[in-house]
Amino acid sequence: MSISATLLDQAIQNNIQQALQEDIGDGDITALLTPEHEQATASILSRETMILAGQPWVNALIKTYDTSIEVSWLKQDGDLIQPNEVFLKLSGSARSLLTVERPALNFIQTLSAVATKTAEYVKQLEGLQTQLLDTRKTLPGLRIAQKYAVAIGGGKNHRLGLFDAFLIKENHIMAAGSIAQAIAQAHEIAPNKPVEVEVETWNELNQALEAQADIIMLDNFSQQQMIDAVKHVNGRCKLEASGNITINNLREVATTGVDYISMGVLTKDVKAIDLSMRFNG
Repeated sequence: MSISATLLDQAIQNNIQQALQEDIGDGDITALLTPEHEQATASILSRETMILAGQPWVNALIKTYDTSIEVSWLKQDGDLIQPNEVFLKLSGSARSLLTVERPALNFIQTLSAVATKTAEYVKQLEGLQTQLLDTRKTLPGLRIAQKYAVAIGGGKNHRLGLFDAFLIKENHIMAAGSIAQAIAQAHEIAPNKPVEVEVETWNELNQALEAQADIIMLDNFSQQQMIDAVKHVNGRCKLEASGNITINNLREVATTGVDYISMGVLTKDVKAIDLSMRFNG
């Protein structure tokens, strides 16, 4: 799936409004310690290696808070940043710079962490056709932001939410009566939406194939079972591997020939990048 410009803009506006409100509230009282008319320039750097992500959020946040701040990016989203490398310079009201510092850095440190981890995992798939997908296991309120960062890191977006594709699981199948009935109902409800079915057994795989699922998720299949499934399906639909996959066995799983590997770790287990903003003397 891809993030539309409209959806991206809506997410950015929602995110920055919440970030400013939760941090500033009724006003930044600490910034008042700085003389009202004092001007300053600041440099933002990373203390560790990272893939930069989050520019649209930072640009929108700063523009919303103080349009007079000049924003100069020395690097672009997707660029590799080395430790202690300056990638962004700001100039304007010293008070404003101090106020936007934390919410701006929060977006960069989180989204760059996702992009950096994704790039590390994608590297394991070099030379293979398998694509790495994210999941809906995202931080509350940051679904679109994190999926944007996954794409910046070289990964692909799975469905964005419950609205743009079907992912039929065990409980859906029980409610519908069977895999075939669930798939048939999905095609009737939204004929143009992709239909994916999660299967746990060979019998369920065959049922999903016969019912013409677009994608079949092989949940916790063994290495040999995935190899056999790829041969059995023979291109009749796309296959996705999921469950018990780590960076250590990611490439091994990809060598089975599955089309996709989905991993929640890309977005749910995020260690923020260490950043710093320094006023220039």
